[in-house]
Amino acid sequence: MRTASQSAIPATSASTDLGATGTFLLHFSSLFHSGREFAFPCDEQGRVNLDDMNARIRNNYLYARAMLGREFAWPTVRCVDAHHCSLTASAAS
Repeated sequence: MRTASQSAIPATSASTDLGATGTFLLHFSSLFHSGREFAFPCDEQGRVNLDDMNARIRNNYLYARAMLGREFAWPTVRCVDAHHCSLTASAAS
């Protein structure tokens, strides 16, 4: 799997550069190859900041978006900071 912050690092590895938010990742999972996916720093609603991405990461993001339904499933937003996510969930209720 590839993460947006370090294109060749598996998702099981912690990323040190999660962008401005640092709490959420937008995951695109492959429809055909289990374990193959892309992950990009995003906000709570799944919005990514293209200006903060280098060219390789931006190209991977645009590729994943272009291949929705062909190579990748619809993306999901995942929380990478359980403490922050629990605070966000309790504030919303």
